[in-house]
Amino acid sequence: MTAGISAGIAAVVATAIPVLAQTAVQAPPAPPPAAVQAPAAQAPAALPPRGAPVSFADLTARLQPAVVNISTTQRVEVGSSFPRFGPGTNLEDLFRRFQEQQTDDGKPVTREANSLGSGFIISPDGYIVTNNHVISGRDGQKLVDTITVTMSDRREYSARVIGRDPLSDLALLKIDGQNLPYVQFGNSQTIRPGDWAIAIGNPFGLSGTVTAGIVSALHRGIQGGGAYDRYIQTDASINQGNSGGPLFDLNGNVIGVNTAIFSPTGGNVGVGFAIPAELAQPVIEQLRNGGKVKRGYLGVQIQQLTPAIASSLGLPKDRGEIVAAVEPSGPARAAGVQQGDVVVKVAGQEVTPDNSLSYIVANTPIGSRVPIEVVRGGKRMTFTATISERPSEASLIGQDSEAQSDDASPKDQPGAEAARKSLGLTLQAITPEIRQQLRLPETVQGVVIANVNQSSSAAEEGLQRGDIIVSVNQQPVKTPQEAANVVAAARKANRDTVLLFVQRGNTPGRFVGVKVQ
Repeated sequence: MTAGISAGIAAVVATAIPVLAQTAVQAPPAPPPAAVQAPAAQAPAALPPRGAPVSFADLTARLQPAVVNISTTQRVEVGSSFPRFGPGTNLEDLFRRFQEQQTDDGKPVTREANSLGSGFIISPDGYIVTNNHVISGRDGQKLVDTITVTMSDRREYSARVIGRDPLSDLALLKIDGQNLPYVQFGNSQTIRPGDWAIAIGNPFGLSGTVTAGIVSALHRGIQGGGAYDRYIQTDASINQGNSGGPLFDLNGNVIGVNTAIFSPTGGNVGVGFAIPAELAQPVIEQLRNGGKVKRGYLGVQIQQLTPAIASSLGLPKDRGEIVAAVEPSGPARAAGVQQGDVVVKVAGQEVTPDNSLSYIVANTPIGSRVPIEVVRGGKRMTFTATISERPSEASLIGQDSEAQSDDASPKDQPGAEAARKSLGLTLQAITPEIRQQLRLPETVQGVVIANVNQSSSAAEEGLQRGDIIVSVNQQPVKTPQEAANVVAAARKANRDTVLLFVQRGNTPGRFVGVKVQ
């Protein structure tokens, strides 16, 4: 991919890579469309009796003037890393290449990088919606140096940032204009798979490109869960440069903000994703009113209830999420929620893959008192929590550590052989030496994994040497024998899976369902 093209969402699904639909290709000039005097999206499009459009031309002519091209510039370092030695490379060449990357005063050489994206005007005085990644630098954090908005009639405006929200990947810009064409958000909660959808944007810098397709699916998760991992999937062609552009219904209302694609090549393969209007509109309204987005917060780290974890707890899959950790000073702890609880309902809403705990809580008004229904030890319990405001993302990010034990030949301890046969894991009690090697705080208790049978379920679940098993089936264990006893009890109860709570270094612990061998 050429320089200037923004990085894609950092995930890989099979061979398909989710790519943020933004490009650095320079846009060629396009012929201006017919002038639009009245605001767009005020009247429904004329449809044939059975709802299948004969043409999208009239609708496109009405909407296209409100869709804009967003171009950005920023200074980037050229060759920021020192050249490495390689076969056939001599020392003089290395120093010459290094000097070429430096100015006379020793500072790094920089150049101007350009990138393109899309956006749409939502008010006659020039408020514009786009993606946060369209206006972010290459590090994903800092803003680009300049933002230029180009209308369909080739008028150009310098834009300023009113606010941006990395969590939802949305941003609000403002240009100085009057009586500009604009579009409106629609109701994405009423759309269904199979409904028509139209995307307008600037793929590869080709301004004013219109594509049509259908809504392929709803509530798609492409980033591993979260409050805003709830995308509309569409087969309307979306490519790099479409980022931030609108996805319309046949009434000309914005039902989504085009954001990402799945693609093994970087081009369209008929799988695109848009942030639904039901999520985008409240965020944009908050940015417009104060430049900051406030969200509800419960103070728990959660995991999806995988089939293995559900089986170990004797619960149905796809219902509820398990609490991996509870923030000591958060609302959940104050309400009585504990690690290992399975949250099945919040504020009267069932917790499912399509309606996650993060989504429910994030969209619950701050200060609300809501019931939280959990399953603990096979029994249903209900607690009442007061939703607080979510802290900044920086304060929620922890440091990762993957320290591992160097003891390759642990001595067998009572119960170690039984644990090895049943779980495929060689376990050891945590000694002072092991605690020092792994740099474990005294608060961490459990048994350490000394070896993993690579053909075991534990290996498939990603367990590795140096991990700490804190509990088995929610019972704390400190010796291999205690772990073996819990596994034996599970066998006696005709369970073929046990639930492990695993700690790795200083990272937050997680639950893992492991099949008994």
